[in-house]
Amino acid sequence: MPAQVFFMDARSRSGGSSSLAKIKALLKRVAEAEPGALRKGELCAIKIHFGELGNDAYMSPVLARAAADLALEAGAKPFFTDTNTLYTGSRSNAVDHLNTAIAHGFVPEVCGAPVVIADGLTSENWREVPLPDACTRFRSAKIAGGILEADCMIVLSHFKGHEMAGFGGAVKNLAMGCAPWLGKREQHSVKFRVKEGRCVACGRCVPVCPSGAITRPGDGKAVIDQELCIGCGECLAYCAPKAIVMDWDVALPEFTEKMTEYALGALHGKKDRVLYLSVLSAISPLCDCTPWSDAPIVPDLGFLASTDPVAIDQAALDLVNAAPVRPGSALDGKAGPGDDKFKALHPNTAGDIQLSHGQAIGLGSRDYELVRL
Repeated sequence: MPAQVFFMDARSRSGGSSSLAKIKALLKRVAEAEPGALRKGELCAIKIHFGELGNDAYMSPVLARAAADLALEAGAKPFFTDTNTLYTGSRSNAVDHLNTAIAHGFVPEVCGAPVVIADGLTSENWREVPLPDACTRFRSAKIAGGILEADCMIVLSHFKGHEMAGFGGAVKNLAMGCAPWLGKREQHSVKFRVKEGRCVACGRCVPVCPSGAITRPGDGKAVIDQELCIGCGECLAYCAPKAIVMDWDVALPEFTEKMTEYALGALHGKKDRVLYLSVLSAISPLCDCTPWSDAPIVPDLGFLASTDPVAIDQAALDLVNAAPVRPGSALDGKAGPGDDKFKALHPNTAGDIQLSHGQAIGLGSRDYELVRL
């Protein structure tokens, strides 16, 4: 049987229907499809990306409140959560992370539940969980304690592009978002270098490198120390002339498979206890980890809900690919309806590996039925 993916589009028909009302309806419908997911008295992690300071494309706390309300109605104890970042920025430790969440409106008075950073103050709260034999990259995964200790989970994802994963949806939200610093480093584990003749000595990459691997000796052009590089890829987003490169054919498929296996690890102990909702609006070229937001690449499409992380990402990808390109966006002139939008944006990526490898290891199914509500 194909996985069911419930869908409501972005239009407000006659009589009116708000985004919040649609999200509530979708969450209620997917909770009915998985009736044992939310239980009285149990801890419910609401996994979300709070957005980097300077970014405004992340899911609004006003909309996210629908997930907290759903859990509270079931008698559960919800909390919003994410893990600290591998790169430097406004979310690399729990104090800065909480302050960023508060600045973006994630306070109980707005979103309906407290915020807990799942991997602790300095990303030290994690445990190793086994992975099935179908996984080819890892035998185990390092997952944040706050995720593992929760009884159930609602995964709220803002669907968008990503310079390494191709796109970010439910799978990436689970994989990177539920891993501590060490787990994120395990997933990346690729090396970057500066291509001669392309660097313009702007220096933007130096302060964002969390390991101090990038220096500017002599003529001021960047040099990456291969021993110090941890492969986080943060420098890619800041390098306007695209001078920072890797062995794309080898590194990115490996990275994407590793990320997908970590997503499976994040579900350890939660069989039939996870609900997914994805927001297909403000679909930006890059992740919400960047401290800026670019123009959306396609029109707002609506909202999806499912009990299957692979199916909901496949449905989101299909809807984006079928959509027209927004004039003036980063995608303008590079693709059209029916084209692979994220491949056009990030030609070296292979985002569909998240889906094919996810299906191969038992994370979910690419075969889905889109149910319009």
